[in-house]
Amino acid sequence: MQRAIAGDAAAFGELIARHHTSALRLATVILGTSTGTDDVMQEATIRAWRQKQSIIADLGFRNWYLRVVTNTARNSRRASWRRSNLEMRAAVSEGTLSPNTGPADPAELAVKSSEREIVLAAMNQLKRNDRTVLALRFFEQLTETEMAGVMDCSPGTVKSRLSRALVRLRKQIEPLAKVTDP
Repeated sequence: MQRAIAGDAAAFGELIARHHTSALRLATVILGTSTGTDDVMQEATIRAWRQKQSIIADLGFRNWYLRVVTNTARNSRRASWRRSNLEMRAAVSEGTLSPNTGPADPAELAVKSSEREIVLAAMNQLKRNDRTVLALRFFEQLTETEMAGVMDCSPGTVKSRLSRALVRLRKQIEPLAKVTDP
C-alpha cells in the first residue's frame, strides 16, 4: 500500500486486481444491473489513482477502494435517467453475485434458485441506500466497522441503517414469497 501511495503503478494495480471482484459486485448491486459496471469500475480506478494520497491507513486499502467504488457507482446511478425496476438478475446470470459452490441436488438447486429470485426481486424494489448496506454486509461480508469506513459514517449509523433495510427487505419478500408458494 505504501508503494502504491508513493506512485508505484504496479503496486497500485496489484491492489486493484486483488479487490476487483468485491468492487465489481458492489458496483453491480448499487447500479442494480451489470450494465454500466465496467464504466463505473474504470472511473473508480482512475479516481482512486488520482486520490491515492488520501488512502486512510486505518481503513485499509480494500475499504478505502470500496468507498471510492461506492461513491462512483452512486454518482453514475444518480446521473442515470433510469431510477426504477432495476435488473439485478443480470448480475446473477453473469455469476457476479452469490455463485454456487460445489455440486448439489437438483431439487435443492431449484429451491435455492427460486429463493434467490425472490430476494433479488425484493432487493430491486428497495432504495439505493438499503441495497448498498445490505450488499456490503451480506454480499461482501464486511463488519459494521468496515462498513462504517466504506459508507463514511459511524458504526451505530451502519447498525441502524442495516436494521431498517432488513425490515424493509422482509416487507418486500413476504408478498413475493406468497405468490410463489403453491
